[in-house]
Amino acid sequence: MSQGKVNIAIVGLGFGSEFIPIYQRHPNANMYAICQRSKDKLDQIGDNFGIEKRYTSFEELLKDPNIDAVHINSPIHQHAPQSIAALKAGKHVACTVPAATTVEECRQIVEAAQNAKKNYMMMETVVYSREFLFVRELRDTGRLGRIQFLRGSHLQNMDGWPGYWEGLPPMHYATHCVSPCLALVKGEADYVSCLGSGRIEEKLIAKYNSPFSFETAHFKIRDQDIGCEVTRYLFGAARQYTESFDVYGSNTSFEWQLVENDDPVLHVGGEKVEKVRVPDYAHLLPEPIQRFTTKGVYDADEHQHLSFIQGGGHGGSHPHLAHEFLSSILEGRASFPDVYQSVNWTMCGICAHESALRGGELVKIPDFRS
Repeated sequence: MSQGKVNIAIVGLGFGSEFIPIYQRHPNANMYAICQRSKDKLDQIGDNFGIEKRYTSFEELLKDPNIDAVHINSPIHQHAPQSIAALKAGKHVACTVPAATTVEECRQIVEAAQNAKKNYMMMETVVYSREFLFVRELRDTGRLGRIQFLRGSHLQNMDGWPGYWEGLPPMHYATHCVSPCLALVKGEADYVSCLGSGRIEEKLIAKYNSPFSFETAHFKIRDQDIGCEVTRYLFGAARQYTESFDVYGSNTSFEWQLVENDDPVLHVGGEKVEKVRVPDYAHLLPEPIQRFTTKGVYDADEHQHLSFIQGGGHGGSHPHLAHEFLSSILEGRASFPDVYQSVNWTMCGICAHESALRGGELVKIPDFRS
């Protein structure tokens, strides 16, 4: 790092390319290098964005002493191995969700981050979406009152996505609906009971030995008298895409809209119902990257990543995520989420699926803080 700038390397240039222009314009970042196994795609992206430092080998990238931080956007099964290797190489790590696919991988990520004394941040979009920032503001100003219950839902048909998604247990990709529930009460999940429901096609079941179309989990929040409910599906149901969360407070409750492009509602005092237009929160960001909270600013529409299009722009979260990652490094503090929150949100889904396979049996979620 020099002159208040972090040298960033982006690994994986599908979804990862969405972040390149953010880092290029952020006052505290130097968009230093990119990495992609396919040289044709690597050169295409490098030429498009004017990035000279290019790697087809992740291992070679980690040997570059000029790289301060690595932002990983690889397929799910590579998240943990690449994160651990980057931490061991002395790099700060940002990684797209989920952090890992097993509890053991989560433990190794925590251990690597502790030993390296480097930041690890899972780049969970929902907790930097404008909807989350709006409800967090309701919480912080006292309008919600006491939070009594939370519900998260991520319903997304993954037909047509890359092959490694096919048959994935629904809860193995649950961070989008788990994270807002836990973050709003500043807590972590302690244990879970989860039920599987329905059945996907036989050809999909074989990949992960997971038969369920839906999985619905109840989580107990550690050291609090609050629980939350989370529902997730990937295949075999007719439903418009939604990543949603509801929060029920003693004074005001927030409920997500049922259909896209409608507005959420506030229930005030139990009887009054108000539709609300959620504001944007670009003003929280440095001016050069404020424009990136708006959908469709990265490239021509036909070049945008499917997750960005189908996810409605991820609620304007991308510049907030990049800004938090960079700020945490330069300020010498833990990021939000930090490594412990990141793996807790990830293990929620891993342990929930384990519970579903056991018919709803309670499963304890490890606490690596202790």
